Amino acid sequence: MDSWLIAVTALLPLTALMLVFQENPYHALVIRGIIGAVAALLYAVLGAADVALTEALVGTMLSIMLYAVAVRSSLVLRLGILASSLSTDSLDHLLAAIREALAPYHLRVELIIYPTFEQLQIALRDREIHALCAEEKAQLLTMTRVPRLYTILKPHLTTLTELVYYPLPSEEESAA
Repeated sequence: MDSWLIAVTALLPLTALMLVFQENPYHALVIRGIIGAVAALLYAVLGAADVALTEALVGTMLSIMLYAVAVRSSLVLRLGILASSLSTDSLDHLLAAIREALAPYHLRVELIIYPTFEQLQIALRDREIHALCAEEKAQLLTMTRVPRLYTILKPHLTTLTELVYYPLPSEEESAA
């Protein structure tokens, strides 16, 4: 067996380890593509051209496209805000702090605008948004229903807003 074939074969477990320990989901997609390309190369060299073509087209291209769509849509924080507080400086500072706090986790912030505070609370309760920001008595109030989000935001937002964890009843509790 040629030494270059052994070297290429050794790339598979190495890239798989890189994939397992990768924290950035977009870099993980690139590494998944490398695994597919190396596997397709090995299949072609070892005489399984049909398997190589299937791996390249279905195993790599299609799966990466599906993963990319899933990663892109799942790494979003849906933040509900009031329409009346859209152009305030305090909200701009708060949004900048939220984006900075979420940057290491590769989360985007998507603003969802609601006309009234009651509709904001209903959206949070109905799980349409992950968190809400509203002005209450000259101070910004931020509520979230996601415990991990509360843990991430707490150290970054203590001076800008009152951060409140709003636990929602589980499906079983609300049915009982």
